[in-house]
Amino acid sequence: MTDLPIIGAQLTVLDLPKHRDWLFEKNRDLELPEFCMADILAAPDPFVDMAKKALDGWHGRLGIHGPFSGFELDVKDREIRAVVQKRIDQALDVCAKLGATQMVLHSPYTHWDLTNLDNTAQARAKRVSAILDTLAPAIARAAEMGVEMVLENIQDVDPRDRAAVVAAADSPALKLSVDVGHAYWAHVMARGPAVDRFVSFAGDALKHVHLQDADGYADRHWVLGEGTLPFAPIFAALGALGSNPRLIVEINEFGRVPESVAHLEALGLGQ
Repeated sequence: MTDLPIIGAQLTVLDLPKHRDWLFEKNRDLELPEFCMADILAAPDPFVDMAKKALDGWHGRLGIHGPFSGFELDVKDREIRAVVQKRIDQALDVCAKLGATQMVLHSPYTHWDLTNLDNTAQARAKRVSAILDTLAPAIARAAEMGVEMVLENIQDVDPRDRAAVVAAADSPALKLSVDVGHAYWAHVMARGPAVDRFVSFAGDALKHVHLQDADGYADRHWVLGEGTLPFAPIFAALGALGSNPRLIVEINEFGRVPESVAHLEALGLGQ
């Protein structure tokens, strides 16, 4: 049991007291989701104060889910790009206040890109350049802060697209995330690689994983054990990495997070 990876979770600030004992017993990694919302980023201090009080004495790794609503990272309009950069900078402010060392950002790649990204010779390079133009100030600041920003697959079908962005950035402040449910959708509905290949293709650039269960038809975020995701090969792929990614249960029912981890324990995959 002691050699199995310790599983963390995404929990709202308001849910932290309910899961205090479970979170503290193994100093599980934690991700706070509230700070993806523009209204909260504009006035985060009440949520920051509640989180710091609830986490007093906890020694796990803390991350937040960064902003994503209403924009993509490959935005080309300079005026809109400035708004995107402001939101990410506000989220880095929150990381500084909380002592968070990781922030999740959404990938802009889509199913459309699978067959259309090579329509012109420079399309791939231009997409990478647009993403890094948007992220440049945040990458510089995050590197100074010791914060990892991780690109999560959303509608991505080819996991190598995000990997190319991270390779081009060549910074400890930009790494990869895999959401296993999103990857399962890409595999079942869009002919993408199997979920464990999303993990292995990421290699040691993988620093974060969202764990959920699903059926491959939609983005379910079910309790682990209620869908058909093949967790054994996923954890085998994770076990081959040296990057120690944060393994974060991200389900719709926050109150059932320990139940999800218990399912992985029963399978002999995590604790």
